[in-house]
Amino acid sequence: MKNFIIGLLFLCGFYACSSGKENISEVDCAQYVNPFIGNADNGHTFPGACAPFGMIQASPESGNASWRYCSGFNYEDDEIFGFAQNHLNGTGCPDLGDILMLPFSGIIENREYKARIDKSRQTARPGYYAVTLPDFGINAEVTATEHTAFYRYTYQNDEEANLFIDLQSGLVTSPQGIRDRVLFSDMQMPDGRTITGHNETNGWVRRHFYYVIAFDKSYKVKEMLPVREGEKAKRFVLSFDLKRGEALQVKIALSTVSVNGAKASLQKENPDWNFDKMKGETYQRWNTLLQRVRVEGTDKQKTNFYTSLYHLYIQPNNIADTDGRYRGVNDSVSTSPSGEYYSTLSLWDTYRAAHPLYTILTPERVNGMVNSMLAHHKAYGYLPIWTLWGKENYCMIGNHAIPVIVDAYLKGFDGFDKREAYKAIKESSTLSHRNSDWEVYNKYGYYPFDIMTAESVSKTLESAYDDYCVAQMAKSLDEMWDFEYFMKRSGYYKNLFDPETKFMRGKDSKGNWRTPFRAMRLFHAGEVGGDFTEGNSWQYTWHVQQDVEGLIELMGGKDAFANKLDSLFTLEANPQEMGEVLDVTGLIGQYAHGNEPSHHVIYLYNYANRPWKTQELVREVFDRFYLDKPNGLCGNDDCGQMSAWYIFSAMGFYPVNPCGGEYVIGAPQLEEVIIDLPDRKQFTVKAINLSETNKYVGTVLLNGKPLKGFILHHSDIMKGGLLEFVMKSQPDNNKSK
Repeated sequence: MKNFIIGLLFLCGFYACSSGKENISEVDCAQYVNPFIGNADNGHTFPGACAPFGMIQASPESGNASWRYCSGFNYEDDEIFGFAQNHLNGTGCPDLGDILMLPFSGIIENREYKARIDKSRQTARPGYYAVTLPDFGINAEVTATEHTAFYRYTYQNDEEANLFIDLQSGLVTSPQGIRDRVLFSDMQMPDGRTITGHNETNGWVRRHFYYVIAFDKSYKVKEMLPVREGEKAKRFVLSFDLKRGEALQVKIALSTVSVNGAKASLQKENPDWNFDKMKGETYQRWNTLLQRVRVEGTDKQKTNFYTSLYHLYIQPNNIADTDGRYRGVNDSVSTSPSGEYYSTLSLWDTYRAAHPLYTILTPERVNGMVNSMLAHHKAYGYLPIWTLWGKENYCMIGNHAIPVIVDAYLKGFDGFDKREAYKAIKESSTLSHRNSDWEVYNKYGYYPFDIMTAESVSKTLESAYDDYCVAQMAKSLDEMWDFEYFMKRSGYYKNLFDPETKFMRGKDSKGNWRTPFRAMRLFHAGEVGGDFTEGNSWQYTWHVQQDVEGLIELMGGKDAFANKLDSLFTLEANPQEMGEVLDVTGLIGQYAHGNEPSHHVIYLYNYANRPWKTQELVREVFDRFYLDKPNGLCGNDDCGQMSAWYIFSAMGFYPVNPCGGEYVIGAPQLEEVIIDLPDRKQFTVKAINLSETNKYVGTVLLNGKPLKGFILHHSDIMKGGLLEFVMKSQPDNNKSK
């Protein structure tokens, strides 16, 4: 482990000093990040302050009790309830929102603690957010470190300076949830400048958080608000003796383990009362990370690209304290030797592109992520499905820690025990647990809809993909019996392909197709009687990432496959036929870019010798669904997956099969991309003659030689080199090529 840590330090040192064509210290990549992108509509991002992969996301909240407020904030709102200390980036379910604070001056009538915001004086950049509250004459600012939030509230009038603190509040699905979310609360005021405490909450997950709130000035308890029926935590108002124009500074630290853990974070990461220094340091941390990729393009393109990178690096979150201690899935406290324990693992989403992108752009994080998943398995018996603050919420389907771990292993990451990793993925694939009934799956070769009454087709397809990944690691370890076993299971998708309709279709335990069959009918996740997960058969029929050639054969060959794809992108939605699922957005025909099962589908035209159609659709998605404005995302960012699609596609390739290091060629959308790699290597992508009209790819050259086929290998990237696309205005539509 000592050598591993030394290696990490070397890697981080390299990234800090490597340079490209320009002096990297002079490249301000962070200036292009716009944290407001995705704040409106259903992007569900937040604008507040955080550090890369940090535990804290300090951000304003404008709502807290509906799907609209999964991140706590919507840009369209004109008032806020205050600032809370942790939030989710782009998820479709709310939680967190701990320790809500609202500065105000004078008196608030009827105890309606909220404030108008002046949007003309609202700003956000990596690690910093600021806004003016005009009714109270307050300038509010916040920055953050990994475990701490740092506020500066400047009171600009002569009225009494007050601060409302709500320890009951949080992000929930309904108003009722506010009352019920806190199960236990203990708060202490040990002196006139500190508040400490511990809450246990129950929302998306049941979790503990410990906190320290420190002030740079003495406070007085102005009012303890009455505790509402059923509530456990306190709401209160503090007052401060401030002069006009004077600032109150507040620091908050969180821990999953103890108050002492939170205190240690304050001491290590944020010991001083120098707000501007901390703001600058966090900004520079973001800039150093973003500088690993330099791009050429318009300012709008740079904004979209670097904001996508920023969203990618918000999570997974390292929830270990500064001493490596963390509270894990079974509520026991453990210590990570590396100081890393990653949670906020939206694996149903992020295995597709976000995690493959981490292997290129932040390889020093990958072993820590894998070891966190293995620690989860050791404590719980199977790998994580969707974890938040170390706890399992079982959201979505599949066991998609498996492709993440296997992909890392096949790419040569060795900072984890490969045999322990294989044991974890095999047990997760053979020992039944929620949404994975392996006895049923093995007996029928699919999930029958009369036994698995929800999502039967989607669960079969997702499980078959995971089986393929297990098989690849088994083969590498010379576990050939396992290889054959799991490869057989990876073909179970064929059992739900209806040769008559050419769709994936539900089948019961007697082998009968679901009737009537409505290929366009959308279903929510977990909807009884629905065979699909946040989608329909049109969208899920293509979910055979591990065997596209096999799917082509089932369809009747490349022409039939391509014609079916054409129909996917041209068949207009029928609202009466489809119904409504909030997550199915960003439609091109039946293709839904706003939801992850569709993300690889555009690239499938390559397998049918029609790459120009991939190239056309990539440009259409860029033009329609990634815009530099608050409603610029067509769906939940889902912990960076929407952003990862953008980053890969902007570079001109994408992992259709995100396990094993193969990337399918698309069409680059930026003139140049330079990636700094370990060992002072660089990988450069150039799009020659790229323009609004020149959206088609003519020739692809890798290090000056024509690329064979349409696959770029991970090793090609990590060795460093030059990938060149010669762009043109007309497609090369010779299907025989």
